[in-house]
Amino acid sequence: MSLLRFHEVVDAEGHLIDSHIMERIFDTVIEYSGRYEVEQFRIGRTNADPSYLRLKVETETPEQMDLVLAQLLGLGCSPVDSGDAEVRQVEKDRCAPEDFYSTTNYRTLVKCSGKWVETQNHRMDGMIVVRDGQAYCRKLRDLKAGDQVVVGMRGIRVVPESKERDRLAFAFMSNGISSERQVETAIRQTVALMKQAREQKQKIVIVSGPVVVHTGGVAPFSKLIRDGWVDAVLAGNALGVHDIENAILGTSLGVRQSDGRLEEHGHRNHMRAINAIYHAGGIAAAVEAGRLKSGIMYECVKAGVPFVLAGSLRDDGPLPDTITDMNRAQDLYAEQLKGAGLVLSLGSMLHSIAVGNMLPAWVKVVCVDINPAVATKVSDRGTGQAVGVVTDVGLFLDLLARTLSNA
Repeated sequence: MSLLRFHEVVDAEGHLIDSHIMERIFDTVIEYSGRYEVEQFRIGRTNADPSYLRLKVETETPEQMDLVLAQLLGLGCSPVDSGDAEVRQVEKDRCAPEDFYSTTNYRTLVKCSGKWVETQNHRMDGMIVVRDGQAYCRKLRDLKAGDQVVVGMRGIRVVPESKERDRLAFAFMSNGISSERQVETAIRQTVALMKQAREQKQKIVIVSGPVVVHTGGVAPFSKLIRDGWVDAVLAGNALGVHDIENAILGTSLGVRQSDGRLEEHGHRNHMRAINAIYHAGGIAAAVEAGRLKSGIMYECVKAGVPFVLAGSLRDDGPLPDTITDMNRAQDLYAEQLKGAGLVLSLGSMLHSIAVGNMLPAWVKVVCVDINPAVATKVSDRGTGQAVGVVTDVGLFLDLLARTLSNA
């Protein structure tokens, strides 16, 4: 057996036991052919107190050590004597140094001038730019020549979300994705999360697909907006189109909402809806002119709730309010997600995944879809804080609005 000649001392702090982080740290070292020795361990005395772990890690080669440290970083371990984070200057717009550090959605700190500072505007798949002793998360496309970008793995500390941080959320989310969960139970837990967000003065953002309209969810969605439970609506062109089609013509995809029958020549109704909004000069103008008198878009305008409609290649029209520049649409989504404590994703795989990629791990996500694969894909793409509720979106919204009214 060869001697392990390279060693580093790392430490981690948090709810290491209840969240099973400590055992994952040990398993990771062994998996990468290393060896560990616990130098210090302090267990938190109360639910609020963090535990502390100091570990000596040994490997045969420096390459193995780099691999181990890279894996441990995501578990909240960082070298004790790492010094400041290493930075390298961007030489050309949108071109990061080859060994840039790519962020996860976990809370991240970098060491600058001997002090740990938390990254601002945090999101996954970003770069960290250091300026004037502060750290900022920046998308690749927003990098400018002269920016100082964090490279390597040293001087970085990641703080994984822990179960003890929020018992209410994790009691709900530890159940995973299941079509067997009672909808009523999921509703009660979602209501509790919504009230918690309000108490903590955090935003509640709804991400919605057009299925909300198709399944009869417009009325309860509208009630949530009127009752002040919605701070922003993020969607695609289709939600706006079919919501307006329903409000003006009483159909959705040409199908009458009153009896479920296909309207004669109803296939053109969504285009008639788009045309009506163009004639009015936009959604807000249509509301002001009395052309649009009900629906989700109407309630957003009347309540002053911001909405962002992001376009796609398949859009008809699109509506004049739809943002067809994808970079701009993404930035507008991100702007509305600032300060969010809870996101409800309703029947939209594309936009749910997109929003999940923008969110830090401490923002809770409830993903509602009749297809369990949607919630699974949202979680698989890095949004580990998402819980899936497998049910009809219209039914979910109806029960949610009624439960909130009776609470």
